[in-house]
Amino acid sequence: MADRYEPRAIEKKWQARWKAEDIYHAPDDDPRPKWYALTMFPYPSGDLHTGHWYAMAPSDAAARYRRMQGYNVMFPMGFDAFGLPAENAAIKRGIDPAEWTFANVERMREQLRLMGAGFDWDREVVTADPSYYKWTQWWFLQLYKEGLAYRAGAAANWCPGCQTVLANEQVIDGKCERSDDIVERRFLTQWFFKITAYADELLRFEGIEWPERVRNMQTNWIGRSEGARLHFAVDVPGVEEKLTVFTTRPDTVYGATFMVLAPEHPLVERITTTDQRAAVEDYRAATARQSEIERLSTEKEKTGVFTGAYAVNPFTGSRIPIWIADYVLVTYGTGAVMAVPAHDQRDFEFALKFGLEIVPVYDVVDTTKPMERAVTYGGSMINSGPFDGTPYDQAIARVTAYAAEHGIGEAAVTYRLRDWLISRQRYWGAPIPMVHCETHGIVPVPEDQLPVLLPEKVTFLPTGQSPLTQIESWVNTTCPVDGGPARRETDTMDTFMCSSWYQMRYADPHNPERPFSSEAARKWLPVDQYTGGAEHAVMHLLYTRFFWKAARDMGLVEGNEPMLRLFNQGVILGPDGNRMSKSRGNVVAPDEQVEKYGADAFRCQLMFVGPWDQGGPYNPTGMAGIERWLNRLWSLGTEPPTLVDASASAATRALRRATHKTIRQVTKDIEEFSFNTMIARLMEHSSAMGRAREAGNVDRGAWQEALETALLLTAPLAPHITEELWERHGHPYSIHLAAWPTADDELARDDELEIVVQVNGKVRDRITLPADASEADALAAARALPKVAELIDGRDPKRVIYVPGRLLNVVV
Repeated sequence: MADRYEPRAIEKKWQARWKAEDIYHAPDDDPRPKWYALTMFPYPSGDLHTGHWYAMAPSDAAARYRRMQGYNVMFPMGFDAFGLPAENAAIKRGIDPAEWTFANVERMREQLRLMGAGFDWDREVVTADPSYYKWTQWWFLQLYKEGLAYRAGAAANWCPGCQTVLANEQVIDGKCERSDDIVERRFLTQWFFKITAYADELLRFEGIEWPERVRNMQTNWIGRSEGARLHFAVDVPGVEEKLTVFTTRPDTVYGATFMVLAPEHPLVERITTTDQRAAVEDYRAATARQSEIERLSTEKEKTGVFTGAYAVNPFTGSRIPIWIADYVLVTYGTGAVMAVPAHDQRDFEFALKFGLEIVPVYDVVDTTKPMERAVTYGGSMINSGPFDGTPYDQAIARVTAYAAEHGIGEAAVTYRLRDWLISRQRYWGAPIPMVHCETHGIVPVPEDQLPVLLPEKVTFLPTGQSPLTQIESWVNTTCPVDGGPARRETDTMDTFMCSSWYQMRYADPHNPERPFSSEAARKWLPVDQYTGGAEHAVMHLLYTRFFWKAARDMGLVEGNEPMLRLFNQGVILGPDGNRMSKSRGNVVAPDEQVEKYGADAFRCQLMFVGPWDQGGPYNPTGMAGIERWLNRLWSLGTEPPTLVDASASAATRALRRATHKTIRQVTKDIEEFSFNTMIARLMEHSSAMGRAREAGNVDRGAWQEALETALLLTAPLAPHITEELWERHGHPYSIHLAAWPTADDELARDDELEIVVQVNGKVRDRITLPADASEADALAAARALPKVAELIDGRDPKRVIYVPGRLLNVVV
């Protein structure tokens, strides 16, 4: 009697051996072609959840497939270990963030091993380890040398719950992406990376296979707009600077009847008249209490206050009033707009409310009666001096050229994208390696003094300042230039800084002299296949592209993109169809599933719930089908049929055909990350093998081929059971180093095929024909069908449409 399938015992056996023999390590000196597979590394929150498994198990299957194809596969793993949750946990539990973080790393490392994934643990990185963040700080210094890191005062997104600033990308609908608190605006001095220097290049995606959705999200976030900058004089004594606006519609400048500034605009303070100052100050204070989403709402009633000052329209010479309004943001464009109410609905509503002049500049407007709404474009220019009669499609170019010729404007391109704000007023992050010297100003820490280590014990206070400011022994240091007194920068870096270059460090993770050697970079970079969530499209995935391009321009890497292929998995949901959460009571704990069903079954069930890029609900009750399949595979591997030599029999041909069709279909599926259909085809193949066994007297060669193929094709999905059965059948260790099978098209070809028979385009019957049947053969067979014969009624067809293997359409 065959052994009973005991998944946990088998999994423990093979996981121990894989770990002991380091089977998944990717040597640098291996002559095989490289394949760098990478899935986004997790934050060490304490427990691996089902979402981790859903992202990683299919990624592991894809990496295993490439290894079986003959590649030297590097599939590393690490931990994105800095961040706010560690500080919150430290405050709540009264422990050091490092203690909490590294304990979680250890626990999650063991949980990841339960998965049976082929991670190259020799290359592990932990971003909170000084050996890693030394090089994060080194990267900061390189960006600073290149003029891509700078410090500036700016209005910042402030989360009162997290007590820190947020990058624009971390504000979702006016709220903090983590705490869901309403984000406030504060003016702070911050460190930025000049990602805008690469805005145009970041809009190009040549040479990479990334999902259209991600490309569109990045394109929209960067937000390239073509137009013109126009310069308006300010009619206020002592104010010499011009009020510059960017507009995509310079052709409407003759209809600009007022200006609107963001309440935070630096000129507001200087141009506001005495009699309007109180109203302006009250309005600015009220605006500061609003979120950006409230300010930009199209449903919100338009509000604003006149500053008492006027600008001069450079095209007409007329004085136009300057207002402030909350719908203009200082962070977008120049923080000032020329308002053209006849041709912009928002300006139109504002003008109606405050009784401001409305001047149309296109003849599509009926000037004989009051306008009811703005008209955006069309017709020819009117009320526009020398441009009257200019057709709409020529207007922008002509007005822009005039502005440049007369020194009152110029063609321009602007972007929605803003420079990446990387300062965080937190403790648990990589310290920014700069010091502030009274004599020499801001001075970088010398590279040979890196890393700037975090102190081990800090006090957390809700002051809005980094806890590092409280540790005088850490803050006070010496100036690298003259040895005089200086103070360390107390802000730490955004954790996205750590994940922007981690894929590079995996190539050479233990190098103490450099972040990676040029030899390692040429060997492994860029990433061949990256997997992870699409929610990172305008943060991590955008930042890492910027980082790579900057590194390329420093001569550190080659090529234009960090990841050649990207696949985004969907979201795995709870059994009730909602996101898993403890409050809903719908969390499925991976460890419990593994203990009950085994890692192979849990992996496969997650891959079987539906298309990987769409996600869907995970319901443990669906595990029964996966268990039956794996038990059937075990039975096929341990209880063979009576084997004979019958290579020419019809049953043998059918089994071999099923085997080679499965190879062809499964290979296509795994190439396309269609794991659910891949498993369905493997289930069908195991059923075909079961039927052959029940029929008895199976050809020895065909059975052996079918079983080996079943194990090889299933190995990436269920690595433990396949490794065990592979060994039991006397094959050399390991199945995961064996070659992926190749389909024989001749053997996969069907002897007979069922085709649809149509008469005048309507399905009337079906017929089974030899696979190589000619049109004449098909027509003759169809005529013999009673339903078809009745409809044709002896007539000669006017036309016959024959698609071999699919359909025959007789037109009478």
